[in-house]
Amino acid sequence: MKRKIKMLGRIGAGALLIPFAALAQFQPPAGTNLPVAPIFEIIRNVMMWMLGLLGFFAVIGFVISGIMYLVAAGDEDSQKKAKKAMYYSITGVIVGLIGLVVIFAVNNLVGVKTNQF
Repeated sequence: MKRKIKMLGRIGAGALLIPFAALAQFQPPAGTNLPVAPIFEIIRNVMMWMLGLLGFFAVIGFVISGIMYLVAAGDEDSQKKAKKAMYYSITGVIVGLIGLVVIFAVNNLVGVKTNQF
């Protein structure tokens, strides 16, 4: 039990230090075509791209669960299955948006100035 608590403590401490890695500056070697943007800009761009994918898959999940609900035509088991699929789609979107809010909050807490919103 003590071993698990120590491991969770180390993981938690490591997770708290992850935002500081976003402040590290990156200088690409001369003669390459690599971007000169700070690492937090690159992380933010990847995050926004993944958020776009989340929205795309969320719309697909909503449509599929709506079609499942319409096709159920009174069958209670199929309706429950469609409602469950819609619930999971909505939960996924909420979790993704909470992740976005947490990342922007950590950026503001650490002192990174962004004009995203």
